[in-house]
Amino acid sequence: MVLAALAFFKARQSMQDEIERGLVNQAHAVAADVNKILFERLQNGAAWSTFEVMQDVQVQDVDKRLSNFLAKLQVGYGGVYRRLDVLNNQQQVVASSDAGALGQTLALAPVWKQVELAGAQLVLERPAEAMLRIRVALYNQYSASRQGELVLAVDWQPVQELLSHAAQGHAVLLLDSDGSVLASAGTLGGLAVRPGLQLADWQLDKLGESAFVHAGPDPQMHQVLAGLGRSPVYAGFSGVGLSVLVLQESALALAPVRNMALMSLAILLLLVLATVVAARKISATIADPIVALTAYTRSYQLGQDVQMPPPLAQGELGELGNAYGQMMRDIDQARGRLVKTAKLAVIGEMAAVIIHEVRTPLGILRSSAQMLRREQKISEQGKELLGFIESETARLNNLVSAMLDSARARPLYMARCDLHQLIRHAASLLANQLEQRAIVIEEALQAADPWLDGDSEQLTQVLLNLLHNAMQVMAQGGAIRISTVLDGHRLQVEMEDDGPGIAPADRSRVFEAFFFRREGGVGLGLAIVQQIIQAHAGEISVDAGRSGGARFIIRLPRQILMNGE
Repeated sequence: MVLAALAFFKARQSMQDEIERGLVNQAHAVAADVNKILFERLQNGAAWSTFEVMQDVQVQDVDKRLSNFLAKLQVGYGGVYRRLDVLNNQQQVVASSDAGALGQTLALAPVWKQVELAGAQLVLERPAEAMLRIRVALYNQYSASRQGELVLAVDWQPVQELLSHAAQGHAVLLLDSDGSVLASAGTLGGLAVRPGLQLADWQLDKLGESAFVHAGPDPQMHQVLAGLGRSPVYAGFSGVGLSVLVLQESALALAPVRNMALMSLAILLLLVLATVVAARKISATIADPIVALTAYTRSYQLGQDVQMPPPLAQGELGELGNAYGQMMRDIDQARGRLVKTAKLAVIGEMAAVIIHEVRTPLGILRSSAQMLRREQKISEQGKELLGFIESETARLNNLVSAMLDSARARPLYMARCDLHQLIRHAASLLANQLEQRAIVIEEALQAADPWLDGDSEQLTQVLLNLLHNAMQVMAQGGAIRISTVLDGHRLQVEMEDDGPGIAPADRSRVFEAFFFRREGGVGLGLAIVQQIIQAHAGEISVDAGRSGGARFIIRLPRQILMNGE
């Protein structure tokens, strides 16, 4: 009984530690998403305040150009903003996305937060009625005098939906710096945690991102496990002092261990009772099983292999031995799953960081390209290049999104595609960069039938990664040679560059994730290439080229059978 109690205590502590880590990770992720939403809205306000059209506030927007601009912004952002207003210095609505608001005097709430972003001073009002209002001053671009204010009425519902999505069996609270609840989702013990609740006595301001045990936020609630997450720095924006608290009832979280302990205790008590009643008759028959069970328990404590059950006995003692052995094996399996979960959590955090770092510039590139396409003076070649920017940034956005689920391979979208056309398309996408580096591509596409079944987007990614790697390691000038041949039922592609080549000791590791020698690399490009090639039932290898550079050889089957062979 003592050994079982110790084992269950250790299992309970391990489970509690893992749950607490999960709560902290979830709180951190939700805080990061909230911070991203606030940053995007604040960034919009700071950027819009510098637009030339905002100068129309000086003439009371007599031609409604500013109002039309605000209306288009509201529609373009698909309901993100409830209303966009421009006020004069008397707080009178001069221009608005809502024509019925023109001429009204807008009652402004007290200042909740002040933020400086991109050289603009932004004022936030405390969220109320599912709305967050952001104000940014407008200045005359010639005299630098204050001429009005841009007011963004942000829909607060996406933040509430974010909390609701995270509140699966938990309660998720968005807290102000003073410990007051701004928004919440989920329940504890059937009771909802309402906004406005004060948690100042929790002294959260003295804690960093951590987990702890605390009494429930309401006297009617039981003890809870809590994970605290702070808003991380996002694109240089450190947030407005918000934090996220994820709560889970302690009794509910640890119920599986407690139930297992009670069940095992009941079995042990039954065994003791049966032993006492039948001690005189079976004392001789229980000695050996007890010794065996003791040795089995000791081997478990010493960390030896306990996969095989202990020697079986008859009756209740044998049942106890089997149950005890199964229990220990279950605990070992549970520990293994916890370790695997922790590793997957690290991968998920890394993917999230990469996505947070990459998605913002991709979005800026794509939106900039879309705005440039509206310019009438753009040449046809410029429009074609802008089309490349839009399509490739969209493709890159899909690729980084796929990294969020590291445990699940990205499915192939198989279709009949021309390998030669994919090679030429990849080369055209990098034509400008190649021209700037004075690098030429020499093609020897000799495959008589270049058609194969494959995912054209992922195969294009393979070619782009290899071309980009070759381009990065080459000095100014040089050539990249691409050739194809048909080898039976396989297409073979060779890509050779005039770079310094790959050392023989490194050739076996170049396809490993995060292995790189080039300064500024991350070591993911060739790992992704190998993954895509293997998903197409192909193979890739590397050796030295004729000029001393690197030569990559890709062999792809022209047709992948339905059974994956």
